[in-house]
Amino acid sequence: MLILISDAFDDSLPARLKAFGEVTTDKGRLPEADVVLVRSKTKCTKDYIDSAKNLKLIIRGGVGVDNIDCAHADTKRVIVRNTPKSSAIAVAELAFALMISVPNHLVEVHNGMKKGEWMKTVKRTELYGKTLALFGIGNIASKVAERALAFGMKVVAYDKYVKSSPVATMVATPEEAVKDADYISMHLPLTDETRGMFNEAMINACTKQPVVINTGRGPCVDAEAMAAALADGRIFWYATDVYPSDPPAPDYPLLAAEHVTLTPHIGANSEENLLRIGEETCAIIEELLKGGKL
Repeated sequence: MLILISDAFDDSLPARLKAFGEVTTDKGRLPEADVVLVRSKTKCTKDYIDSAKNLKLIIRGGVGVDNIDCAHADTKRVIVRNTPKSSAIAVAELAFALMISVPNHLVEVHNGMKKGEWMKTVKRTELYGKTLALFGIGNIASKVAERALAFGMKVVAYDKYVKSSPVATMVATPEEAVKDADYISMHLPLTDETRGMFNEAMINACTKQPVVINTGRGPCVDAEAMAAALADGRIFWYATDVYPSDPPAPDYPLLAAEHVTLTPHIGANSEENLLRIGEETCAIIEELLKGGKL
């Protein structure tokens, strides 16, 4: 069995995978590969899958599989799996770091200090007592909720497919979730239903001037509507780790916007998470081998 590692994983993974067969990072060997490991960079399109004549399994190290044509993979009897639990802590910690940085003005005062400015008059606000609205209440969002509760925040969540949660009060509509929110954190997969979900109408449903954090998928937020809302003050701040492409196009509206914090899609890049992704990847291959599916 040939295993192709197509994107960046932990350096220890190739040695661990040798128990299952030959391991390569040579993308030119895709036509020979039985198993392909990807993260976000490799796009497993119809043509990509068709060019891999021996392919039996694609594993995406991370949450979601929107960079894989799952419907076409199914027609080719190619199994598609991901590692949804491994990234929860890493991404949740980044989401919370982005959230806590805004009311403490960390970016602004750091930049001021580097320029010799003593911004002592900056007024901070606290997370304590504020309302956090979560879009989605899966593995990552639940970890964010746990941290928010520890800070004394009120947590509400909207998820079309979840009726109850031990860490959030579920609400029936996204508009109800954002209505009184001080902070909004996006944790949605990218689907036809969620694309552009946080749009002009959603912004206008907010009664406060919330901070919006996005560590889910960039296109779930309407970038032009968000830029306009930042400019006129309807949204106080937008902090994001995700974009329509990696990196975003130079004309992406939020690159030039004020009141934004931008990180380069590093949510899943903790050392610990990369090790967990490797562990989950090996467990998937072992499970499928034992079941006679590889």
